Amino acid sequence: MRDSADSDDYGVTRAGKGGNSKKRGTFIDDEAVFAKRDRHLPRLQAEDAHDATDGLPEGDRWTTWDQSKPTERGPKPHPKWLVTDLAAVDTELGVLKTGKEADVFLVRRGVPGTDRSCLLAAKRYRDAAHRQFHRDAGYLEGRRVRESRVNRAVSSRSSFGRQAIAGQWAFAEFNALVELFNARVPVPYPVQILGTEILLEFIGDADGTGAPRLAETRPGPAELADLWDQLIAALATLAGAGYAHGDLSPYNLLVHHGRLVMIDLPQVVDVIANPNGRGFLERDARNVAMWFAKAGHPDADPEALARLLAEEARLT
Repeated sequence: MRDSADSDDYGVTRAGKGGNSKKRGTFIDDEAVFAKRDRHLPRLQAEDAHDATDGLPEGDRWTTWDQSKPTERGPKPHPKWLVTDLAAVDTELGVLKTGKEADVFLVRRGVPGTDRSCLLAAKRYRDAAHRQFHRDAGYLEGRRVRESRVNRAVSSRSSFGRQAIAGQWAFAEFNALVELFNARVPVPYPVQILGTEILLEFIGDADGTGAPRLAETRPGPAELADLWDQLIAALATLAGAGYAHGDLSPYNLLVHHGRLVMIDLPQVVDVIANPNGRGFLERDARNVAMWFAKAGHPDADPEALARLLAEEARLT
């Protein structure tokens, strides 16, 4: 695209130097008369311009289930609680969490006139202009796409590369959640992905109260020991599948009625492909084991946990 408004690409030639007009500042307009008149007529909007919200209250939308490809939906069989009816409406109920790369909203998907509904967490990644990529270099090592120009753009952090990175975060998290859910790692069920929005199982109560983070809990000795056992099993399964969380802490582990659930996996690391894979495993182990040790659990040993995860990932 040319940057100048003087370009002939716009159907306008500026008079003056090289022009035929004797009066400076006038233009020669070769457009047909009907085209000039047509330019001022109102334009009809596309037939599906309002399909997402037509007839719905402000802030609501028709379900996006049918807009995602089969490969962009969660594992089958879909859970019974999930509403997949095309007559369903998504109603946004509020903000669950804000972050540097994405915001999470509470959404109720329900079929009007029925009691069929479910609560979802809508994680929406911000565009390249509003997100912070200060930590992406290490996490993205080992990730590649088929197009070499995309890989080059990602490496150079060009404008196009930053947009590609934004898409990589969302797809990396969704694909990891699908794989980890199938591997029985305790993660939210990944409902679907559409662009840079991921819809997930809401971890919380039916009234919309979200489950607390591990860091916000004060478990007694028995519950603490049980949560530690759940954590060991979850991290061992994760490492056995070849992954590290990459940014694990007591703030991205939820506790819902005694059940530990791992969240926030956009930076999930392939510990085999990433040259610092073992380092990510060790950091994850240290971050959570230190919290359990401070909470009073006698078996919380960061080094022992790191060795176990390295063995499960076959890095020893």
